[in-house]
Amino acid sequence: METSNLLFEKLLGAAPYKQEEVASEGVRTSFFKNGPNKIELLEALDNNSPIAKFLEKKGEGIHHVAFEVDDIVAEISRLKDEGFTVLNETPKRGADNKWVAFVHPKTANGVLVELCQEIK
Repeated sequence: METSNLLFEKLLGAAPYKQEEVASEGVRTSFFKNGPNKIELLEALDNNSPIAKFLEKKGEGIHHVAFEVDDIVAEISRLKDEGFTVLNETPKRGADNKWVAFVHPKTANGVLVELCQEIK
């Protein structure tokens, strides 16, 4: 993670504003801000985590795209009604104080999509 953090610090001209571990997902995260957008770097904490398996199979690069939503439960329902396969029937706690749910890449042109809602 240190190498990637340094790379993005140079690219964006700022250090990560936050780092945290998400034990349930087996990852360590670093968050960078660029205007209204955020970039989240992920590092696997163990070799059996989904991120470790992704990196082993595909190497470093973009893992997923995340979208902020106002009502994650309604969005999950709407996307299921639209024919998307949602990997989480109910939102789960993710990094950066967010509820998260994922849309399977097979139903989103090969892109893993994350829905995020601020936990209040």
